[in-house]
Amino acid sequence: MGNREKLLEAAKQCLFEKGYERTTVRDLASAAGVSMAAIGYHFGSKEALLNEALFQALDGGDAFIGEHEEAGDAAAFAALWRRLVASFSTNRTFWIANLETVLRAQRDPELRAQMAAGQGQGRSGMARVVTGEAEEELLEETVRSLGSVQLALVSGVMMQHLTDPESAPTAEEILAGLRALSAYLPPE
Repeated sequence: MGNREKLLEAAKQCLFEKGYERTTVRDLASAAGVSMAAIGYHFGSKEALLNEALFQALDGGDAFIGEHEEAGDAAAFAALWRRLVASFSTNRTFWIANLETVLRAQRDPELRAQMAAGQGQGRSGMARVVTGEAEEELLEETVRSLGSVQLALVSGVMMQHLTDPESAPTAEEILAGLRALSAYLPPE
């Protein structure tokens, strides 16, 4: 493994253990076993390294939500929500780092563009989990509707768990709420 890859792995570890704001250049270099100058050489800045590591961790969601069943059925959907809710507690620092990045993106147009692209991937991935269809075969309207609602739900539930974990909904309550909500939707 080269220094670039070592730094990315170290950055992911630091995001989970310390979060975004509390991770220093020294932390990253020490965890990777490289010089602090290697961060600038490979990424340009600590922030660029942490951003890339965060996006990789989010893209490879198995790192924080665990193994999952085949997509496209009710059991897989329920299992996904159980893993997500558990992850909000067990990987709290990582999810806070995710929120910190969202806030920083509001002042950084390049980061905001990266976040927007990541949200597009998130919508597509969430639609795939629900439908079981390959992402490249999903209709854009499915990604924009089903994927967007799922992504919004993840964000909202995550914020509830980070802010007030004692009162935040369980996976079963979320699923019950979705079932109840569907009864109030107007016909098409």
